[in-house]
Amino acid sequence: MKNYIIRLVFIIIAVIIADKILKGFHISSYATAFWVALAMSVLNTFVKPVLQFLAIPVTILTLGLFYLVINVVIVYIAAYLVQGFTISGFLTPLLFSIMVSVAGSFANAIKE
Repeated sequence: MKNYIIRLVFIIIAVIIADKILKGFHISSYATAFWVALAMSVLNTFVKPVLQFLAIPVTILTLGLFYLVINVVIVYIAAYLVQGFTISGFLTPLLFSIMVSVAGSFANAIKE
């Protein structure tokens, strides 16, 4: 549980930083940043593996590049679920998903 909370804090920080540096990305408050991080965590745990499994043929044809599209879809689902979180375009959610992945990896490196 402690590791999950540490990872969630790093994702919240990534959400706040993304709000400051990415155009087309907006969160209305710090509480919204928490809900976005929580939604991303839940979606990455439960929905993303299902989407990856269903997209195996397309992923093979695109040599793995379709995983980027799946990451963007996860971000758009989070934007749909969380009030006060807006995102536009394709590149912005892609960069955001990369930032969340880096924050999660950094959290994993810190705990070890």
